[in-house]
Amino acid sequence: MISKIIFSVLFYVALSGAGTLSFIGKSHKGDNPLLNYVVNNSLRAHPVLAKLQLRTMEDSWNSMMVSPEQAQFMANLIKLIKGNKTIEVGMYTGYNTLSMALAIPEDGRVVACEINDDYVQIAKPYFKEAGVEKKIDIQHQIALKTLDELLEAGEAETYDFVFIDADKKNYDNYYEKSLQLIRKGGIIAIDNVLWGGKVINPDKDDVTSQTIDQLNKKLHKDQRVDLSMLTVGDGLTLAIKL
Repeated sequence: MISKIIFSVLFYVALSGAGTLSFIGKSHKGDNPLLNYVVNNSLRAHPVLAKLQLRTMEDSWNSMMVSPEQAQFMANLIKLIKGNKTIEVGMYTGYNTLSMALAIPEDGRVVACEINDDYVQIAKPYFKEAGVEKKIDIQHQIALKTLDELLEAGEAETYDFVFIDADKKNYDNYYEKSLQLIRKGGIIAIDNVLWGGKVINPDKDDVTSQTIDQLNKKLHKDQRVDLSMLTVGDGLTLAIKL
């Protein structure tokens, strides 16, 4: 079933212009007719998710929001693996956190890491309105500290899904700690792995692109996981723990 979903994603990417960077993008930016078509014919957003998207569009950094079609894809993955415990490294205004909370059972848990209090305050009312606030454990501190605390609390290999979408300089650290926290068969999803195409021969002074490129190359050789890199959103890598 997972392979069928991934094939569908790759098929739509091929239709959108393989061989160029034009397929890299997010539908909520509204400038890609094909992505708009994908949303219009596949997105089934919860009403509160739709409201939170509109609120997020008011923020000057709204490009950081995960695209709705990507959030729905990851929510479907969580359902397929019967996920119950999830982590989001970089909550922003909470769109994907809410999407994950809606996808897990009533006794499930989303550990949401976010350092910016303004974003936490935006997210909370929407979590409550959707009736999932009890599922969401907001950790308002440095994400690496939260991940370390989870490991110290004996929660290694107990999580089903981790989404990494925070500061790029720590991507490798987030990945290594997530790999300890995830169970066998669990999924680590890493966002922005294509970084607008800048990962291709990154400039010598572009540290962010170099960092992402280095992680991509590391993951390609990492025998601890099965791997897929998808050209959805700004690039999404799925690492499945073996």
